[in-house]
Amino acid sequence: MKYDNETARLSRKRFFCLCNHFCSKVLRSILVWGVLFSLTMIPSGAMAQGDADLSDGLYAKMNTDKGIILLQLYYKQTPLTVTNFAGLTLGKMDTNVKKGEKFYDGLTFHRVIPDFMIQGGDPEGTGRGGPGYRFQDEFSPELKHDGPGILSMANAGPGTNGSQFFITHKATPWLDGKHTVFGKVVKGMGVVNAIEKGDKIKTVEILAIGGEAKAFRTDQAGFDAIIANRKATITNRRAVDLEAFKKQMHEKYPDAVETESGLMYVPVQDGTGPAVTSGAAVQVHYTGLFTNGKKFDSSRDRGKPIEFVLGKGQVIKGWDIGIEGMKKGEARQLLIPYPLAYGERGYPGAIPPKSTLIFDVELVDFKE
Repeated sequence: MKYDNETARLSRKRFFCLCNHFCSKVLRSILVWGVLFSLTMIPSGAMAQGDADLSDGLYAKMNTDKGIILLQLYYKQTPLTVTNFAGLTLGKMDTNVKKGEKFYDGLTFHRVIPDFMIQGGDPEGTGRGGPGYRFQDEFSPELKHDGPGILSMANAGPGTNGSQFFITHKATPWLDGKHTVFGKVVKGMGVVNAIEKGDKIKTVEILAIGGEAKAFRTDQAGFDAIIANRKATITNRRAVDLEAFKKQMHEKYPDAVETESGLMYVPVQDGTGPAVTSGAAVQVHYTGLFTNGKKFDSSRDRGKPIEFVLGKGQVIKGWDIGIEGMKKGEARQLLIPYPLAYGERGYPGAIPPKSTLIFDVELVDFKE
């Protein structure tokens, strides 16, 4: 029995040693496999782990030749512009190029000005391309070009936004009120500073975090709905403003004549000969006044009338409407409501927003 007990004891010892050895090998294998597995699961975009700490909102993750730029999009302050940008990113806008494709993927930064900005979003890569449509500016008082990393729309003048955008290297306050700010860089400013002309945008991804951002529409239907709602709002507001304008003008100018367009005028001096029609080349003397009587411009001060083709949009609408039908030598005082002048935006530095303008005009001569 002693021999049997000793044999059993040694057998059990060998069994436990073998088990420990086997378990250690398996455990090491599992640990090594787990490390390798975890390494292969880390996304190639190093920003992926950092996305989890983002606050609620809408973001664009732009993967470029130089790295990743993460942009927060101001969808509450500039919904039309953000809908357009996100819709293009996702291939959900009705474009005449890259239709149905993720618009920005593969495009280049075609314009880079050191210590100023980087510009992209042109499918032609020349600065002249776009999606095949244009839309109005969106200005929010709190959104300024006040530092590096500001995401803003490139344009060719008021109401010419399309697909091109730029990101600033520094504050550019002279662009306020001229270009729509619709986002900012939250990660990757070093990448922005490293971008050179010709660098590519590999991919752009839209990240919606939180219920509000996820509910925000980023397609053509959403874009169209915003425009339709704004048109209705503007139409209603302008109708109210026009009634107030008419009341104010009739009180100040009892002899004023109303026109169907909303323009009013006061006859000052009769002219002779045939009435001028749209398409004629005209020469007009004028003095421009605000409703408080302050003069802001005058051709008479320069001693030379202005020349333009009537009815072709070369001047404000109120002029095209108010001068048509005048005769040579005729003078009128045009009372122009803001929708027929410089609109809700005004003319920065010269005409305040929503300004009623008074023009003393004389048709000096014209050629049909």
